[in-house]
Amino acid sequence: MTEFASLGRFEFACGESIADLVLAYEAYGEYEGDNAVLVCHALTGSANVANVGSPGRREGNEDGQARAWWDAVVGPAKPIDTTEYFVVCANVPGSCYGSSGPPATDPETGAPYGADFPPVTVGDWTRAQARLLEHLGVDDVHAVVGGSVGGMNALDWAKRYPERVDRIAAIAAAARLDPQCLALDAVARRAITSDPKWEGGDYYPGHGPTDGLGLARQLGHVMYLSKASMDEKFGRREAGREAPDTFPADPGSLFFAYRDVESYLDYQAERFVERFDANSYLYLTRAMDDYDLADGYTSDVDALAAFDGQALCLSYTGDWHFTVEQSERVAEAFRETGTATAHHVVDSDHGHDAFLAEPETLAAPLRGFLASGVRAGSVSDTATATDRSSQFAPVHTSLFS
Repeated sequence: MTEFASLGRFEFACGESIADLVLAYEAYGEYEGDNAVLVCHALTGSANVANVGSPGRREGNEDGQARAWWDAVVGPAKPIDTTEYFVVCANVPGSCYGSSGPPATDPETGAPYGADFPPVTVGDWTRAQARLLEHLGVDDVHAVVGGSVGGMNALDWAKRYPERVDRIAAIAAAARLDPQCLALDAVARRAITSDPKWEGGDYYPGHGPTDGLGLARQLGHVMYLSKASMDEKFGRREAGREAPDTFPADPGSLFFAYRDVESYLDYQAERFVERFDANSYLYLTRAMDDYDLADGYTSDVDALAAFDGQALCLSYTGDWHFTVEQSERVAEAFRETGTATAHHVVDSDHGHDAFLAEPETLAAPLRGFLASGVRAGSVSDTATATDRSSQFAPVHTSLFS
């Protein structure tokens, strides 16, 4: 069940503060002093990482990351076993699933924060999570686990609180975004801010710039899939029905085919605008784009130098959002500090969201890492992947090549 922690005044990295930071969170299992696992959600995820104790909550949200978004990974007898670990997942500041963010009510004005909410960073997420864990009576963390920007969040724990965490699992993540992804995120944000219904971010009450947000989400979905997966899933097939009224149609649309890939993107846009806030999308993508592990340090190695635990990097060959090469560079930075590190490469054509869509590919390595750390056979001996510490497979580095 989602709970809410009121954590008092919070100053963000930008220097602005709010009177009361509220974090929506869920906790599973029993805390025993040394068994806490913090799970960091991806860009549009929520605190509801699993169905533990709440059967049926995933219904209608299987593709949305809104509910039970990692139900195959977190729970009794699952890779992150809630009978062994005290698992906490918090919705990050700036989001729209119960934590303080643009659509939340400012207690000082009684109105939504809107564009007055302070800019947020991944570092702010980490500091907020640390405060939540203190609120829950958790001092040290057995492991921090995250995928995508949640993996960046996990890396930030190794950098910011190296003495408080023993193991870091960064899945489909990197130390920073490359220019191609920065460019695509910028276009997505401009789709939102160009929508007349955005109104400078102060569109509450109401749904706001649904067309712009829908376009931004469509661009995101293209980023999450690989060329191979798109070809297999859609090809050039026609959808077999007329286009919905998701977006205005051009005059030639009735003559040309409405294709499966368009239908898929329109469906994703329709679903997304029903559940997510446009301002939050702006805030969270900005935080992701801004993140640089080496910020404030001379290098990634320097940023991780104080971490004295163990690290697991897990990447997917079909992921061009956060590539295998980027994950290997993170693993190498850990190794240069003397950290026991495994880089587990999964051969998959699915694309970036494989860690959500193919949870079975990470089950064995993650379970082994949490239980035994980095040791021979503990994270690499599976039928679907190999641990490639010194060499790794080429990936689709560009969707457009």
